Amino acid sequence: MLMAFCSNRDRPDTTPLPLPRSTDRPMSRPRLCLITPCRDEASYARRTLDSVLNQTQPPDLWVIVDDGSTDETPEILDSYARVHPCIRVVRRADRGARKVGPGVIDAFYAGYEAIDPSEFDYVCKLDLDLDLPPRYFEILIDRMEADPRIGTCSGKPYFRQGDRLVSEKCGDENSVGMTKLYRRSCFEQVGGFVREVMWDGIDGHRCRMLGWVAASWDDPDLRFEHLRPMGTSHKGWWTGRSRHGFGQYFMGTAPSYMVASALFRMTRPPLVVGGLAMLSGYFGAMLRGLPRYDDPDFRRFLRSYQRHCLLRGKARTTEEYDHRSASRWSPDAPASSPVPGRSPS
Repeated sequence: MLMAFCSNRDRPDTTPLPLPRSTDRPMSRPRLCLITPCRDEASYARRTLDSVLNQTQPPDLWVIVDDGSTDETPEILDSYARVHPCIRVVRRADRGARKVGPGVIDAFYAGYEAIDPSEFDYVCKLDLDLDLPPRYFEILIDRMEADPRIGTCSGKPYFRQGDRLVSEKCGDENSVGMTKLYRRSCFEQVGGFVREVMWDGIDGHRCRMLGWVAASWDDPDLRFEHLRPMGTSHKGWWTGRSRHGFGQYFMGTAPSYMVASALFRMTRPPLVVGGLAMLSGYFGAMLRGLPRYDDPDFRRFLRSYQRHCLLRGKARTTEEYDHRSASRWSPDAPASSPVPGRSPS
């Protein structure tokens, strides 16, 4: 049973969590809700909590879903929630182990279902192992307010290597999974997140199919530190990169594009072995005949986009596809049904 804690009082899990009262924020200001799935993040939680609470545009509500932590994470969350009214903590039972991909999205939806989405203009899936620059949300929301076609966006992740920060080299054509800010209407239109490993790739392509723009920017004021580098996994680099390869297979990526992507990743830490792990995950799933994302229209769109990326470059291709899809953009279109998870193809 889910339990939400607000000012140390239990709240039924069927009741949407209310917005904290505030007298110092104008009513016209865009309303932001963060939803953070987490498990065993005691090593990083305080840095993330402090960096979010010190934002120039802090969240109106921050729902943190503790997905069965066994370390000090629950105590840390409770100590912050007692002091900061915008924080609400949702508890989930311990499943026995960290479960990335579908497990993370299950936890995200435990938070999303605890709010009334109509109360918010923007919703962000945010991890608890990040250190955000102070104007992060202010800058992103300003850009989205200036361009109504931007459906989802983010800054860029960096990880620390000795005394310097190194880019994780994420593409500009989508928001990154660890901090995925969404216009709430766009999130509803694309049907939300797939409950599978490549949820944070599928969503951006679905945005583009419907005429929305998905983007991330490497501006100095939008660079954030990823305290647990992408693809490392709690079980090591090989597991994390292999999982990414499987995710590309599930999404429907063509073999030629997968090979090109893996070759590029071989130039990033861990050198060579990271790309080999991606190929192992992708072709291992192919040889076992594992299920793929069951949406033929999506797969055709994806492979056409990837083919053009190989021939013309990703930046030029993304610009052309965004331009072509503008006629399909309908911001008031009804919400889609929830997108499927693992389905036979």
